[in-house]
Amino acid sequence: MKLRLFSAATCALWLTHCSHSPTTLESKASDTPESSSSASAESAAPARILYPSAHKDDVVEEYHGTKVADPFRWLENPDSPESRQWIDAQNALTFGYLEKIPAREQLKQRLTELWDFEKYGVPWREGNRYFFSRNDGLQNQSVLYTADSLDAEPRVLLDPNTLSEDGTVALSGLAVSHDGNLLAYGVAVAGSDWKEFRVRDVRTGKDLPDVIKWVKFSDASWTRDGKGFFYSRYDEPKEGEALSGTNYFQKLYFHKLGTSQSEDVLVYERKDQKEWGFGGHVTDDGRYLVISVSHGTERKNLVFYKDLKNPKAKVIELIRDWDGQYHYVGNDGSLFWFWTDQDAPRGRVVAIDLKKPERKSWKELIPEGEGTVVSVSMLNDQFIVSTLKDARSEARLFSREGKPAGEVALPGLGSAYGFGGDRTDTETFYMFTSFTAPPTIYRYDLKTRQSEVFKAPSVKFDPAQYETKQVFYTSKDGTRVPMFLSYKKGLKLDGTNPTMLYGYGGFNIPLTPRFSVSNLVWMEQGGVYAQANLRGGGEYGREWHLAGTKLRKQNVFDDFIAAAEWLIANDYTRSDKLAILGRSNGGLLVGAAVTQRPDLFGVALPGVGVLDMLRFHKFTIGWAWTSDYGSPENAEEFKALYAYSPLHNLKPGTRYPAMMIHTADHDDRVVPAHSFKFAAAAQEAQSGEAPVLIRIETKAGHGAGKPTSKQIEEVADLWAFTLHELSGGDGEAVASEKAAQ
Repeated sequence: MKLRLFSAATCALWLTHCSHSPTTLESKASDTPESSSSASAESAAPARILYPSAHKDDVVEEYHGTKVADPFRWLENPDSPESRQWIDAQNALTFGYLEKIPAREQLKQRLTELWDFEKYGVPWREGNRYFFSRNDGLQNQSVLYTADSLDAEPRVLLDPNTLSEDGTVALSGLAVSHDGNLLAYGVAVAGSDWKEFRVRDVRTGKDLPDVIKWVKFSDASWTRDGKGFFYSRYDEPKEGEALSGTNYFQKLYFHKLGTSQSEDVLVYERKDQKEWGFGGHVTDDGRYLVISVSHGTERKNLVFYKDLKNPKAKVIELIRDWDGQYHYVGNDGSLFWFWTDQDAPRGRVVAIDLKKPERKSWKELIPEGEGTVVSVSMLNDQFIVSTLKDARSEARLFSREGKPAGEVALPGLGSAYGFGGDRTDTETFYMFTSFTAPPTIYRYDLKTRQSEVFKAPSVKFDPAQYETKQVFYTSKDGTRVPMFLSYKKGLKLDGTNPTMLYGYGGFNIPLTPRFSVSNLVWMEQGGVYAQANLRGGGEYGREWHLAGTKLRKQNVFDDFIAAAEWLIANDYTRSDKLAILGRSNGGLLVGAAVTQRPDLFGVALPGVGVLDMLRFHKFTIGWAWTSDYGSPENAEEFKALYAYSPLHNLKPGTRYPAMMIHTADHDDRVVPAHSFKFAAAAQEAQSGEAPVLIRIETKAGHGAGKPTSKQIEEVADLWAFTLHELSGGDGEAVASEKAAQ
């Protein structure tokens, strides 16, 4: 089984974290009002900044009897002349400020040097061919290769770097036919979620004339005979609404190879359910189409299926209740295997016979254990179950009947991804990584139960100079929360270390140890990298996730603030040496933390954040996030949203820490209006001298597919700004001082 079913908007928000993990750095807060006040003063720029003018309109909207002003709503249209003028003026201010920081160019050079190492994706096999991605180091986009055997010389199958001069066209989804002869691949431009599917003949390397447009949040799945594939799409948006219009009524289609898209067959739609999304996957035996039905980003789904042997067969509703998430693992004829968290918050594996689909006939094969299940594969006619234990990876083997059959010995404390393949495969591949271990590809032999290194990168640093440990701290309500700390050995606990505290806390997404050049450069400067595993994430299963959603979302911010206070109380840092970073839902986290505790941090770096919690559902796929956030249309949920919405909790006359808000003009997931409005309001509210800047990337989106060159430039700017502000305006000095210790 090579593909787990995540349909439609299931991936609609959290992909930014997965695709842009190299910039996952965060900071901590101070524990007294006095220290936070001094932090703002010490990190302030020498003189007050004159910010670009942003006029205020008399826009007021009433929510359940509460009138809420929205004076910067005009910034929701990024293409209006006044918005463009404001954007250009903000970028001129920001980049002018950054150009004066001496350490900026040095950081960029070091990032470039370290980034320049081979990066491999996890290989997989179709037919008699192997496929894998490789980046030689500084290529803007990774290249897809194929080889006839593991020993054969690989050849380039698809190089997305040739699709644009500046590297802003990226691959977005790949599907190879069962015989390994055809490749369906998605192409996304400038970071947009919209993509086009094209088809390439693997044997010749030439594209066929097939082109599929207006695809979003969908993969392709080939029929067993390779004559076509299933995919999901939306209707073509109205002119001018491609990057901001709401996405409703996804439909599942079949495309027959060699025909135009207008001839594609509509397989399934629901005119009565505009928010439902569909992900179709053909079983390995080619007999069935399994349809995962999602509703927004809620981690619950339905499962339908269609018998492909009978062209006239109807779609059958197998799992009809929204009581958990179900992921297809494999099947033997009519006997299907799923992993689910229904009646098992941390996950289990069940068998369902299509001939006896009633719940009373389901059979539990692998019961819920201590670890949280993140993936299940069937290989060599046995299950490989990947789990998380306190946010670090483990992998175990089970027989087809569900009996324990051993453990996959992983290289250490870190994260493992992969373990894909077909049911009859006797080999599989996985990637292992940690904060100080670059991603290494392993081949695992299911007969000998042995792992061997397949591809190991060489990075120009000595991992022996660094250490990582896991600590546990207590949040506001007494909840025990884990946090990883990584830094140079010999760190002095004197409260002076520049510290980056990173968090996400949402959508059931776990944060696990991962290697990051960005984090490494931060630690080289003497910095501490701290990664907190907040509620709302997926580290401990469904209950942990739900504890940070809707009316309980404040728990996430409390966990984050408690992490900062723990770091300060244990002398890792102090408020004026603490920076916080988060992206997307993590951008919301940073925005909420900095508005609730402006005294606690020296620098805040909210990226592509959800910052207007009263209008997030008005744009693109934002409506789907109500499963985590709740809806402002609901009176009770509105009160909770309004209470923490970063945009609405900025208070004029407050001394806020230095901020660099960062977003992109082509972000059609979390539209840049969130960051624009927050920046305008924060600049107006700032009473201190610490700068409040916004960095607006061009020809880029939410994060996925961002060219290497743009990633390096962004990180260099964020780190230069942070070190500069945490050192009271001399980032180069603090970097040299701490690096020498």
